[in-house]
This record gives sequence, C-alpha cells and structure tokens, in this order.
Amino acid sequence: MTLDELEVGEEAIITAVNGEGALRRHLLGMGCIPKTRVQLHKVAPMKDPIEIRLRGYLLTLRVEDAKNIEVTKL
Repeated sequence: MTLDELEVGEEAIITAVNGEGALRRHLLGMGCIPKTRVQLHKVAPMKDPIEIRLRGYLLTLRVEDAKNIEVTKL
C-alpha cells in the first residue's frame, strides 16, 4: 500500500520510496527513508495535501508525492 491510503492516526513503516530523479532525492532528503515509522496526522478538507509525523516533526506532502511512498501498516 502507499502512504496516501492510510487513515488519520494510523501508523506504518516506509518500505520503499519510488519516483525518479529529483522527486526521489527530495523525498529521501526530507526523511522519508525505508524503515522509518510514520503516522498520518491530518488530511486537508479536499483530501490534498496530507500531513505526516516522522522523525519527530510534521511533514506536509501532496497526495501525488505520497503515492510514491510504499508502506506497511503496523
């Protein structure tokens, strides 16, 4: 499953970061690396963007970018 499929409050572990070139480097640079625990914190009223909690901070991502992050629910 991908990060955008989580429900608010659910936790997961990142298993893979897909995408090409700059997008993948950008996601990895923001801390979205495999084996990192994440929690879906908030979803905007129109379902985009989403806010996740990881590594002690909150990160806001577009749903399009979140679809590139594969996770396994805890």
